Amino acid sequence: MTTDQARPAPDDRRWKALGVCLTAGFISLLDTSIVNVALPSMEHGLGASEAAQSWVVSGYALTFGLALVPAGRLGDMRGRRQAFLFGLAVFTLASAACGLAPSASWLVLFRLIQGTAAGMVAPQTSGLIQQMFQGAERGKAFGRLGSVIGVSTAVGPLAGGLLINAVGTDDGWRWVFFVNLPIGVAAFAAGLRLLPRYPALSDKREEFDLFGVLLLGSGVLALMLPLVQEQQWTGRLKWALMPVAALLLAAFWAWERREGRRGRAPLLDLNLFSLRSFTLGALISLIYFAGFTTVFFVYTLYLQDTVGYSALTAGLTVLPFAVASAVGAAIGGRLVVRHGRKLVVIGLSGVAAGLLGVVVAVQLVPGQAVGWASALPLFIGGISSGLAVSPNTTLTLTRVPVHRAGAAGGVLQTGQRVGSAAGIAVVGAVYFAHLANHGRSVTALQLGLLTAVGMIMIALVLAMADLRERHVHPEPETAGGTEEPVRSGS
Repeated sequence: MTTDQARPAPDDRRWKALGVCLTAGFISLLDTSIVNVALPSMEHGLGASEAAQSWVVSGYALTFGLALVPAGRLGDMRGRRQAFLFGLAVFTLASAACGLAPSASWLVLFRLIQGTAAGMVAPQTSGLIQQMFQGAERGKAFGRLGSVIGVSTAVGPLAGGLLINAVGTDDGWRWVFFVNLPIGVAAFAAGLRLLPRYPALSDKREEFDLFGVLLLGSGVLALMLPLVQEQQWTGRLKWALMPVAALLLAAFWAWERREGRRGRAPLLDLNLFSLRSFTLGALISLIYFAGFTTVFFVYTLYLQDTVGYSALTAGLTVLPFAVASAVGAAIGGRLVVRHGRKLVVIGLSGVAAGLLGVVVAVQLVPGQAVGWASALPLFIGGISSGLAVSPNTTLTLTRVPVHRAGAAGGVLQTGQRVGSAAGIAVVGAVYFAHLANHGRSVTALQLGLLTAVGMIMIALVLAMADLRERHVHPEPETAGGTEEPVRSGS
């Protein structure tokens, strides 16, 4: 019996199973940003040094990014249900350990484990969507995933601010982690009951490519370390890791080609990059995440350090973006089958326009009222972001064979993590350099936002070029795609 269409679950069960996946995805992505406003509480209540605080944030991002592709491949081979539940269980236990940490060193260690577990959960979600849904339904499912990505990224500072405001600075940081426990336990219990039991791959050649994992992990680590530690590691020596990363990733590419020629199953099927929809979509995603995620970094920093907003108030100011991105992603998921890449072009254009509106708002309405003045452009940027992220995810993965969906989803999300780290490094450098040299925080914020807009415009150019190429050389871009036959697999 093949495969991923065998014994399809009833419609209501599939959508409930999707809800489990999205719940786990929400808390794992929420933890990338919810801790940012909790850092002063960690310093006050735990005595965490600046270096420890940095690793609480960057360590999670590092291990999250490192785990994505290997975990996606493991799910492809051994079953996504098992990989998802294991990752969710470890994430929940690690969250409890973070909240109970007796010292900053233990907190950093548990945070690294938590990030690894999050990286195991994330690619299983996109892989399960590929398995459970076809055609227009898949677009709707990815639309809901896009809503979760947008909301979880933007609502983190608000959730953290609410918890610290309610509990207090001494122990508020602990509840930033404890909040995951009831959600994680409930999602795990529901997952045991609802997630479909698709059979795992039985092909004996499908061995796990450990050397490929080592090469890819070393390359991604060398690439991300100087980016996530850009503010903490002073001097230029850190950038020497970039050519090392390039060499390691080139060696990984050569190794994977060798494994493919020898008839073995590589960690990453390089044939995926022969699909224009996958290659362009992954590149657009990487560049776009470098642009839009930096907004929450420099904008909330400006509101707290310059305007005098509290962590809670600063979090509330990005709520229009979060709510609108959820709405935009749901709309995009429903329209992607009909309009395809045009939605991505419209979405990226709207995000750029929204951020330019914020640039104008901080210039014309200085002081405490800037949060209100920026609400409308942030709403426009949010709904446009949903129209970009959700359809781009659908179009990127639509023609990927289902038995490679986990690894492909891992590649896509690794690009998002690398893009976010690179964007924060670049935009942060622009913001802090102008602040140090000229002391004008308004101008520093504007320059940072304009840098982010520049990155989004690069993604827009790629999307427009892809749209034009499709008119010359049409390629199916519906949410059903042209999937290759799937072996008896997970």
